[in-house]
Amino acid sequence: MAERGARLLLSLLCLTFLYPATTVSRHAEKGTAARPFSPFWFSVEPWDTLAVRGAPALLNCSAHSGDPASEPTAPQARVEWKKDGTFLSLAPDDGRRRVLPDGSLLISSVVHSKHNKPDEGTYQCVATIDSLGTIASRTARLTVAGMPRFSSQPAAVSIRLGDSQVLACDVNPDLVPLARWEREREPLELSSRLVQLPNGALVVSNASEADAGLYRCMVENAGPAKTSEEAQLTILPETGEERVLEFLVEPLPVTKVVGASLLLPCVVTGYPAPYVRWMVGDKLVEESEGKLELVGGGSLLIYNLTEEDAGVYSCMADITNNTIEAKAELTVQVPPEFLKRPANIYAHESMDIMFQCEVTGSPAPTVKWVKNGDAVIPSDYFKIINEHNLQVLGLVKSDEGFYQCLAENDAGNMQSSAQLIILEHDVALPTPPPPSLTPDTTDHVTPGSRGVANPTGPTPSAPRDVVASLVSTRFIKLTWRPPAEPNGEDLTYSVYFNQEGTNRERILNTSRPGEMQVTIQNLMPDSKYKFRVVAHNKNGLGESSAVLKVATQGEVQVPGPAPNLQAVSTTPTSVTLSWDTPLTGNGDVLTYKVYYMEKGLDLEQDIDAGALSYTLMGLKKFTEYSIRVVAFNKHGPGVSTGDITVTTLSDVPSAPPQNLTVEVHNSKSILVRWQPPPPGAQNGEITGYKIRYRKGTRKSEAAETTGGTQLFQLIDGLERGTEYTFRVSAITVNGSGPATEWSTAETFESDLDESRVPDIPSSLHVRPLVNSIVVSWTPPENQDMVVRGYTIGYGIGSPHAQTIKVDYKQRYYSIENLDPSSHYVITLKAFNNVGEGIPVYESAITRPQSDPIDPDVDLYELFHAPYTPVPDPTPMLPPVGVQASVLSHDTIKVTWADNSLPKNQKITDARYYTVRWKTNIPANTKLKTANTTNLSHMVTGLKPNTLYEFSVMVTKGRRTSTWSMTAQGTTFETIPSSSPKDVTVVSKELKPRTIIVNWQPPSEANGKITGYIIYYSTDVNAEVHDWVIEPVVGNRLTHQIQELTLDTTYYFKIQARNSKGMGPMSEAVHFRTPKTESSDKMANDQANLPVKPGSNQPPLDHGFGSSHGKPGITGSGDNHILVIVVIISVGAFTIIVVVVGAFLCTRRTTSHQKKKRAASKSSNSSHKYKGNSKDLKPPDLWIHHERLELKPIDKSPEPNPVMTDTPIPRTSQDINPVDPSLDNSLLQRRNSYRESVRNTPSTEPLPPQAQPPCQAEHQHPEPEGSYQDSTATDDEPSASGSYCSAGQPPTTHVRPTHPLKSFAVPANPAAIFESPALPSMPLLTQTGPQLHSVKTASIGTLGRVRPPMSVTVPSAPDVPETSKMLEDVDSVLASLPSCSSLAPRSNPVPFPQSYEPDELTEEMAHLEDLMKDLNAITTA
Repeated sequence: MAERGARLLLSLLCLTFLYPATTVSRHAEKGTAARPFSPFWFSVEPWDTLAVRGAPALLNCSAHSGDPASEPTAPQARVEWKKDGTFLSLAPDDGRRRVLPDGSLLISSVVHSKHNKPDEGTYQCVATIDSLGTIASRTARLTVAGMPRFSSQPAAVSIRLGDSQVLACDVNPDLVPLARWEREREPLELSSRLVQLPNGALVVSNASEADAGLYRCMVENAGPAKTSEEAQLTILPETGEERVLEFLVEPLPVTKVVGASLLLPCVVTGYPAPYVRWMVGDKLVEESEGKLELVGGGSLLIYNLTEEDAGVYSCMADITNNTIEAKAELTVQVPPEFLKRPANIYAHESMDIMFQCEVTGSPAPTVKWVKNGDAVIPSDYFKIINEHNLQVLGLVKSDEGFYQCLAENDAGNMQSSAQLIILEHDVALPTPPPPSLTPDTTDHVTPGSRGVANPTGPTPSAPRDVVASLVSTRFIKLTWRPPAEPNGEDLTYSVYFNQEGTNRERILNTSRPGEMQVTIQNLMPDSKYKFRVVAHNKNGLGESSAVLKVATQGEVQVPGPAPNLQAVSTTPTSVTLSWDTPLTGNGDVLTYKVYYMEKGLDLEQDIDAGALSYTLMGLKKFTEYSIRVVAFNKHGPGVSTGDITVTTLSDVPSAPPQNLTVEVHNSKSILVRWQPPPPGAQNGEITGYKIRYRKGTRKSEAAETTGGTQLFQLIDGLERGTEYTFRVSAITVNGSGPATEWSTAETFESDLDESRVPDIPSSLHVRPLVNSIVVSWTPPENQDMVVRGYTIGYGIGSPHAQTIKVDYKQRYYSIENLDPSSHYVITLKAFNNVGEGIPVYESAITRPQSDPIDPDVDLYELFHAPYTPVPDPTPMLPPVGVQASVLSHDTIKVTWADNSLPKNQKITDARYYTVRWKTNIPANTKLKTANTTNLSHMVTGLKPNTLYEFSVMVTKGRRTSTWSMTAQGTTFETIPSSSPKDVTVVSKELKPRTIIVNWQPPSEANGKITGYIIYYSTDVNAEVHDWVIEPVVGNRLTHQIQELTLDTTYYFKIQARNSKGMGPMSEAVHFRTPKTESSDKMANDQANLPVKPGSNQPPLDHGFGSSHGKPGITGSGDNHILVIVVIISVGAFTIIVVVVGAFLCTRRTTSHQKKKRAASKSSNSSHKYKGNSKDLKPPDLWIHHERLELKPIDKSPEPNPVMTDTPIPRTSQDINPVDPSLDNSLLQRRNSYRESVRNTPSTEPLPPQAQPPCQAEHQHPEPEGSYQDSTATDDEPSASGSYCSAGQPPTTHVRPTHPLKSFAVPANPAAIFESPALPSMPLLTQTGPQLHSVKTASIGTLGRVRPPMSVTVPSAPDVPETSKMLEDVDSVLASLPSCSSLAPRSNPVPFPQSYEPDELTEEMAHLEDLMKDLNAITTA
């Protein structure tokens, strides 16, 4: 029986221990069931495909899920296909289209006809796993090639030997890749001489006799090849007769995707053989292997296109007396790329989340969001933020699945997916987040969850008394009381709310533990909401409070927006507006106000309108305006309409083109150049320019018209040696504007010769630097020969290593990237279409690496060597007096004089001026030029706050002057045009409520940055005026922000300002503060908290035998009491010694005082010291000052005492920091007392080796009549400063013959009261055989004020009692802390000259008061 009882007892004990373990295990299984993210992605996606009718087409697609290593049995994805957004219904018996096992779509035979195109369109692959969700691939375009058709076919043609010709073959654009050429029915092998153009045509350049034959074009499709007609190419011998220069094929505007290759066609014919060159913008295109290549006699082939290759390309062809040019714009598109992909997210129901997606591309991509394969439609709960990010409010279980960001532009499309998993409320959000699962996604845990993994105790009951303490139109503030049964400490709360009629409940958490209020924002006006509050403790979610129903207030009874606002431009200067009555007028509308603003300006104007329409008058022509309308009723202005834009009608230009110049090109042509009319006078889009010209004084005119962007025209077919006049007018769709003044030029009598190569250049100069050589030259002396350019050859020891070609107008070149200390040989040759002329040679040795540049060398002249003209009997003089007048932040007016003109400076001939300018920042900035016929030029489009250099030269016919001397001008500042960059936010170590914001200045500051403004808020979508601002000075790039709320996301923006105003704000940067205080701070806080009842921590025992004490102190409580007693005793003894010493100092014998007064009278009468200087001693005024400084500061009977409180410190280093936590009055007493004691000079003279050097100077008496400055100079530090820094008594202006010949009085500690610094008064100077300077301090706001009296301080006798008193004080001084904590000294002020007996009696009374105060302190 006993054995059975023992077994039963043992079983009960086992059950007792096993039951809690089982419960905890069950809770753990439930609480940690956060399933991992499931990888689900496309390994292959479809791409654009060109298919052929009747042939098969394959669109690849393959989807995968899970990790094969860890999940070998991962579910297979079910793949479906969409065509043009609709799922394809692939019937089992549809043998033509089927999905392969890997998910690819196979179309066995493409069907395509004129009226039936079932296979052509946009396809998308959709993969689904029922337990996970659905993802969609990128879209792909299937294009079906049509039947081959020739819109033009090759025709028989003849070509001169060495010339170029084009054989046409225009086929369908989609079949051009399938086209090829045959000669004599044999495949033609293409080369750099035989080139097939993008439209299929064949170019034969530099023709030879072997090129003759029958040519035909073929297109190979799925069926039989289609061939064009055959054409005979005949080669003719060259006759040497001049042929007109003309384009056979011109380049056309083209758009390509980055990474592709491109052929820009340019085929030219003429004789002599034309010289073809390409320009992009104003830069000459040079061939480079693997990137740029000239083929087919002039076409430009560009490989591997980049964004930098985009621009306007010009093909220019030159022949003896003619130049032609054709332009085409190249646009390079960039497919979308992800800068930030959406991340996987864990969340709980009712939370708000945001998927982030940042993309880039050109053109700017558009972003669409897809959830489980279906497009996300924006609503109150699904919102698109910042055009790219998706925000989901108030999560419900059905929101779970895969979300995809689809980015698309004209160059292509991309997609990236992320998974959303919604956990149960008793499952904690995993921290830290698991690693990334696929290359396309990252993982993220939404903060703010209160889930708990292992609940082990009771949860809180429901919060009590939930009320809406503040109700507005768009926000509600809730407050409540803690639960009756909190079951723990540091409760946090969550507020769940939803709008009545919706099932989506949102959640908002309190910002810190214990907070029992929250404000719910962004609500709808006049709407009903339901609220409930739940408390959390360490065990998890508690009970929910009862539902509280609250309705927001209606908006103020003002009118709504006026609907149907329309604007129509009726004339070039007026716009007619119309609108309808507001739907919610809330009473009678009294009036309307129209607000309008010119685009690009910040000034909005308004005007009243009484009806439902209004006509704005006096507007600018062809200008875009932004307009809105606001209705007013008796309550005030209503809701504004949205802004609409309207552009006024165009008109004819109101001003002529600018800077018209005429340049004689040869004996039969003149080149006319101009600039557009001023922007404000164009009055529309310039569609062209009309050039009118006439011969001599004839009245009959000829005219030519150019395109709108062409700013020059070559007028040819003119007569030799004849004067012509020209003028230009601008054209809009409305007609021609006013013309320029007539400008005159005379053609040459004869043309330049190009029958042979040019002569040798007349000179060549080199200037070596460390890594470069500057080469300058002059053209050949015989200017009758055509020079089309110069060839520069250079190399180490040989000039044939590198070759550079430059334009014929250039007169200098800088050869870069050379080796230091190397011998280079340089050659220069002029060339034309016939060939290269005779070279001229020069050599130079580059400087060594350590050789600095000559400081006397003008860098501008170094790199911009002046053009030295060919010797001429009458050379052109350069312009003089060049001045640059700054007009605005982007405009500088350049003016000059021309000494070759008459005194009235009137231009009567055909000369013109070329203005060039550049800035040296950055150093590689190119020169820009402009021509003008006036003696001034307005340079616009400059950068703000930038230094520019200008120079001018004059050209008349074939003669050109050198460049003038340079003039400089710095443009004005304007507001920053870019925001501060690289904004980062980090938490400060050990201070979680403090963050540090760092940034870099804006890249386009447009002036000196004078300050920054930091904006921060917890709501990134809040209005700007609702953000908190922190100003920062301009030289700072970091700033601390304190007292932030823990576990809260803050958004930061920064704005820079200069003297002109504020720049744009930076993009918002978010940062979340830590959830808890740092461990060290928490430990300190816990150490300072009192022990709570019921705590397991033992109470502190300060009684005898306690082992709890300060760190580092061990032993019993007896030792503690002993230490305290010793400290109090030493303090009391120190105070007594100081008081006794002070009392002894005041006990002066009557004889000493009489001698002092006699000496004072003697000094006042003769200003010289008489008798023995040791018979007198100075008054002990330091005790007087000490007593006064111990008096309370607020007892001054006068608001403005005569004497200053604190002089201005000489430097910022004179001001010592003061702990603001100390009591001001107490600190004043402490500093006054310590300062008075420390500043007492030592009674022992310095040993000789310890004295500063300046001491020896003051041992000698000053000559009579000399003056001695009372303040320390930079070379001679002040006494107080020397004393503090060296630990020695002051030596400056102190005679070492006796320690009391000079003394100092402490200053009132100015830094404690932070009073403004006041000017100090200079020290009184005296003359005599020996001058003793006296340093004193300002008295401050004393209870009484005495007029200043001069004091004579003779040498004092060596009295034993004085020495004894000072020895006692010196011992106290040695025991005090170092003088680094002293209050700042004041500058010396005039000292009273003498003391009367009644004043000394009053001083004794004050001393007795002082003794009483000190006795009271000692007793306490």
